[in-house]
Amino acid sequence: MNVLEETKKIEQEIIKWRRDLHKIPELNLYLPKTTKYVEEKLKEMGIEYKILVNGNAIVGLIKGNSDGKTIGLRADMDALPIEEETGLEFFSTHKGCMHACGHDGHTAMLLGAAKILSENRDKFKGNVKLLFQPGEEYPGGALPMIEEGAMENPKVDAVIGLHEGVIDERVGKGKIAYRDGCMMASMDRFLIRVIGKGCHGAYPQMGVDPVIMASEIILSLQKIASREINTNEPIIVSVCKINGGFSQNIIPDMVELEGTVRATNNETRKFIANRIEEIVKGITSANRGTYEIEYDFKYPAVINDKEFNKFFLESAKKIVGEENIFELPTPVMGGEDMAYFLEKAPGTFFFLSNPKVYPDGKIYSHHNPKFDVD
Repeated sequence: MNVLEETKKIEQEIIKWRRDLHKIPELNLYLPKTTKYVEEKLKEMGIEYKILVNGNAIVGLIKGNSDGKTIGLRADMDALPIEEETGLEFFSTHKGCMHACGHDGHTAMLLGAAKILSENRDKFKGNVKLLFQPGEEYPGGALPMIEEGAMENPKVDAVIGLHEGVIDERVGKGKIAYRDGCMMASMDRFLIRVIGKGCHGAYPQMGVDPVIMASEIILSLQKIASREINTNEPIIVSVCKINGGFSQNIIPDMVELEGTVRATNNETRKFIANRIEEIVKGITSANRGTYEIEYDFKYPAVINDKEFNKFFLESAKKIVGEENIFELPTPVMGGEDMAYFLEKAPGTFFFLSNPKVYPDGKIYSHHNPKFDVD
């Protein structure tokens, strides 16, 4: 079977699926229209499936001609709360919601793979599981799917997934990118409430200033990366949101700091979480203040299996050519809950560089209202 020829036969169908899905973006773990659309296509293909995560995730199963191993193919389906500005004929019909990260394309690609595999199930052994996942952007749909048995009955022996667009600007258009070991960083979230005592801005001695404490905390958190961890190990501590104060002459009672931590090593990840609280406690205590902290361990690092990568690359060379395969020298610091599937089975997560280039030569990144793919 010539895979490229088979794919070309249904190319326009895949494009139509993607455009249909682009019109109906949905958020988080509530994707009723999207899952209904995928269900209808699987029924047309005669593929058995089950519904998980309160009707918002789908696991399809294609059985080969005899017993054998099971491979999982994963696609995320959710969108983002962004008002679309692409001007496409098939733009979002849901106001304030847009497929600005390419998950509509992932879903269409997996439907395309499903159609070809189901029509050729007499040519392979074992099984293919189709993992249609909600909530990758937030709050995470992979783990609920796993907890509801997505990787069992039959047990998934290996799993593969991809992300389209421009995840890494080092990867030229039309190429795919991979990496042995850590492909993407873990993704955690913290919220710090710096608590002082409000007072008049002209009489600071009568209060405890949380703005000053928050400023010290922000600067001190940056020292974790620059002074406490080996500089060869990629990590990020970013304070992305500051909220506090009411007026130019009022020192507030409290300031909130919210941000993200990215790491490529689980021990380092735990170390950073502990150090953040130690720093916050020390600074607030030294300044007669107090604090509250929320630290959410969200997605683990995406870890590709070196041996499975070899198998993947041999297949990829047949499709895109060795010249179009790029090995990333360092991990990408974005997060992905594909990590949970890769904790349960060895596999590969790779990038497909396929951005739309606008007439003025511009390319818009993920999570931008003008994001689009070729």
